[in-house]
Amino acid sequence: MGTPMVDPSAPNVSLDAPEAGIHVRALRTHDEFVRCVDLQDEVWGADFSERVPAAMIKVAQRIGGIASGAFDDDRLVGFVFGMTGIEHGRLVHWSDMLAVKDGFRDRGIGRRLKEHQREVLRAMDVARIYWTYDPLVSRNAHLNLNRLAARVIEYVPDMYGGETSSVLHRGLGTDRFIVAWDLRDASPTAATHVSESERNAPILNPVEDTGRATVPDLTNHPRDAAVRIAVPAAIDRVQSESLAAATRWRVSTRCAILWAIDAGYRVTGFVRDNAADVNYYVCTPTPSSPSGLTDS
Repeated sequence: MGTPMVDPSAPNVSLDAPEAGIHVRALRTHDEFVRCVDLQDEVWGADFSERVPAAMIKVAQRIGGIASGAFDDDRLVGFVFGMTGIEHGRLVHWSDMLAVKDGFRDRGIGRRLKEHQREVLRAMDVARIYWTYDPLVSRNAHLNLNRLAARVIEYVPDMYGGETSSVLHRGLGTDRFIVAWDLRDASPTAATHVSESERNAPILNPVEDTGRATVPDLTNHPRDAAVRIAVPAAIDRVQSESLAAATRWRVSTRCAILWAIDAGYRVTGFVRDNAADVNYYVCTPTPSSPSGLTDS
């Protein structure tokens, strides 16, 4: 579903240097599978209806899936779960959930879980990993695009329906970027460089002086060499302060992203400007496909 990274979506995940004393390995016992379900409830809320049950977590590993945890001694503090299948005759993996326990974030655990997942799947000769994340979650954008160098290949409005039972999705719906991580790339962790001109490219949805998101009319907007799309630095804080403001951010970014797709752009970078409390996706024209963010 995506990923905090999940998806259906995601609480914030770890971004910083790896934490000493944390070890990552496959889940092994029934008790660990149950604890993984408990962690889903903790992260997405007790009413979260799309949790993966312990039986599915166990069975997935027998058929090429990933169900691995990050442990502090024997305490489960994070997990990654996904399924492996065949697409166009090649093995691919869909990373459905990744979450890190509150109090253990910002320690590099999310990144270590993804790197563990990558190495296990490489050994199985899997060609590509897919997952989703909410474009509004800046921390996940930074991890996925800047740290892991995944590529945005598609945008799906309300991918998991207009509402879910998770408190994380209040007022936002479930718009998602689908990203791809090509495991046969020579340098899968080398993020795309963002030039100075791209960092200062026109903003499709400029933010008002009050910090309020705008809903732009892009009918006659020029096709620039690069454009930026603004997102809040911390959408969870926006949600806690005003669900109306959070909803407006969704409308603002959906408008800008759909225009960029129609105009033939793709996401090629993510720039943080936390001093301004706003971050930006950088989008440049797609040379090979007129459909913008999509990828075959």
